[in-house]
Amino acid sequence: MTSSPLLLLFTTLLFLTITTATSTTAINISKFTEAPAFRNNIKCTKTPPSSHNPSTIHIAMTLDTTYLRGSIAGVLSILRHSSCPENIIFHFILTHNHQLLHQTILTTFPYLNYHFYHFNPNLVRSKISFSIRRALDQPLNYARIYLANLLPDTIHRIIYFDSDLILVDDVEKLWKINLGNHGLGAPEYCQANFTTYFNKLFWSNPLFSNAFRDRKPCYFNTGVMVIDLWRWRRGWFTEKLEKWMKIQKKYRIYELGSLPPFLLVFAGKVKGIEHRWNQHGLGGDNLHGLCRDLHPGPVSLLHWSGKGKPWLRLDSKQPCPLDSLWKPYDLYHHGSLFLDS
Repeated sequence: MTSSPLLLLFTTLLFLTITTATSTTAINISKFTEAPAFRNNIKCTKTPPSSHNPSTIHIAMTLDTTYLRGSIAGVLSILRHSSCPENIIFHFILTHNHQLLHQTILTTFPYLNYHFYHFNPNLVRSKISFSIRRALDQPLNYARIYLANLLPDTIHRIIYFDSDLILVDDVEKLWKINLGNHGLGAPEYCQANFTTYFNKLFWSNPLFSNAFRDRKPCYFNTGVMVIDLWRWRRGWFTEKLEKWMKIQKKYRIYELGSLPPFLLVFAGKVKGIEHRWNQHGLGGDNLHGLCRDLHPGPVSLLHWSGKGKPWLRLDSKQPCPLDSLWKPYDLYHHGSLFLDS
């Protein structure tokens, strides 16, 4: 969707009316510099992007006020390195602050093709059990489980990105990866100690541990996934993930948010993608967020998974060395702040 001056004026006036009338609790929302218009090169398909156009790249991201700065940096990095940025459609999933977030995206990326989808937090609120970090317990963290339900049936493939990453390569390369008969593709890390993602109760009870029978499970990070939505829907994967969340709620078989259900359903059945597409863990561990180095090998995507986020470390004047790679994509600037209830 491309904005007109009249639509922009109307949206701005409506936003100010709503926030003035309802702002009883103030939340500081940063303003962002407008991004430039990114245009296709001459080799790109010229037909308008749509769910039916095979040259269209569909990207899903969650959007909230807490990670907004990271989301905007991620979007900018994707556009900046894309050879056909006008062929990308962003699908933003959010739970609240619709008007504020829409206003921010509209004014920061006036030329962006995007859609908003409301995710009802009540779908998962009763299924979430406390994890080792509060951020992992937020309902929006589980929205990736419901992408096949939220997005139109005409969209058969999606790339899911977390809000704490940047790309330094053309996203079209990731989009074109052949998933074969797999429902999900992601970089796998088979050298990781897989047993640590579940507790002793899980491994001692065959009713649980047999989930991996006849599989060779490897860890993968759910912050970067290429998903075949057609196969996902036919395989009832949302329901399978919900089943494990209900088991966790009753028996407590792991400690980490939304990751273990994905491991239980997909580990050992994932289409492996080059590690360059998820240089994850740059935010350190989930408890301390200490600085980390890049993994060996080439880099197409840097992911600040873990507790430490680059925008927070930069603002505190205690950045890690790799945070300097994120900074050029930061469109945040200090100025007058909006209030939102």
